[in-house]
Amino acid sequence: MAPHSIMSSRTFFVGGNWKMNGDKKSLGDLITTLNTASLHDETEVVCGAPTVYLDFARSNLDARIGVAAQNCYKVAKGAFTGEISPAMIKDCGVEWVILGHSERRHVFGESDELIGQKVAHALESDLGVIACIGEKLEEREAGTTEEVVYAQTQAIADNVKDWSKVVLAYEPVWAIGTGKTASPEQAQEVHEKLREWIRANVSEAVADSVRIIYGGSVTGANCKELGSQNDVDGFLVGGASLKPEFVDIINARA
Repeated sequence: MAPHSIMSSRTFFVGGNWKMNGDKKSLGDLITTLNTASLHDETEVVCGAPTVYLDFARSNLDARIGVAAQNCYKVAKGAFTGEISPAMIKDCGVEWVILGHSERRHVFGESDELIGQKVAHALESDLGVIACIGEKLEEREAGTTEEVVYAQTQAIADNVKDWSKVVLAYEPVWAIGTGKTASPEQAQEVHEKLREWIRANVSEAVADSVRIIYGGSVTGANCKELGSQNDVDGFLVGGASLKPEFVDIINARA
């Protein structure tokens, strides 16, 4: 199969990570914008809402737009103050969770092992998982990008039985919220290597079907060029997902 036909068989996926931003007024306005926008019908769209707004987002967003929690814990219930479980997320009608985001790893100290356990439990609970990986600036400068992202991917892959529920998000930490974006060539290079790693360590079929999306200062201005890369199957968008330009990013492949 020619690479291009493989690429086009993977549904383009655009996630918006609202992080710890917004209130009912501003998010309500954003939801209205998304609900009334003309969105590319061959692109899957998911919005990552703050926990307290999951119900609000799911109740108000059009059914064609998915909703994700930004984190969850590794068990269904119990004495874990401040945590939420996949069961609770599903009870709000929400179908996705973002796990292993660099802010969870580097601000809150989550280990590869914990992220792997969370991935396993979320998938067992029938949630879709947007699993994040990516190197820090000093790791890229030291030439250890591959080593770092392969180790992170291994910790995730060890906990996945059904890859159809997983989207892999490559987010170079040095490009998140910094205004620095990996060049389309840099993004493609890592995505291609990740796909080869999956081919060698998981399977041919998963390598061809799993969506590997890019995150790190994606904007309306750079999304088309990034999205045209063969192994870039979409985006995880931070700041720009709170603005009307998110619509342009969703429509990058239109």
